[in-house]
Amino acid sequence: MNDTLQAGIKHELRFGIPESKTVPSLYPESQEFQAMPDVFATGFFIGLVEWACIQAVNPHLDWPQEQTVGTHVDVSHEAATPPGLEAVVHVELTEIDGRRLLFDIEASDGVDLIGQGSHERFVINAKSFSQQAAQKGKQQ
Repeated sequence: MNDTLQAGIKHELRFGIPESKTVPSLYPESQEFQAMPDVFATGFFIGLVEWACIQAVNPHLDWPQEQTVGTHVDVSHEAATPPGLEAVVHVELTEIDGRRLLFDIEASDGVDLIGQGSHERFVINAKSFSQQAAQKGKQQ
């Protein structure tokens, strides 16, 4: 982690919502999801929040050797967003506790507030983390 990684870092990510990020696309194997409306899926929305947080801190890490992984999400999804609208996610790094990073989140689609809340990430060594995950997979 570089000295520039400080609370107060802000970032904005804009993303046009395609059909491929709607609820029926979340799990094509799910009959239930296939019957649901074509609106931005919560699962993809959370991924977009993570992406914005990653972009906010990557310039302040020894990336790609250092990366961050999500460990907690407390984000509401308050409004449906149809394909064609643009989601705008604003994140702010509000707290750093060792390798733990806490972000405030707010997202809109130009019409409504999509969601808001907080997201926690941890800085990891990518090689060590991947080795531990591979070892865990071998335990099966």
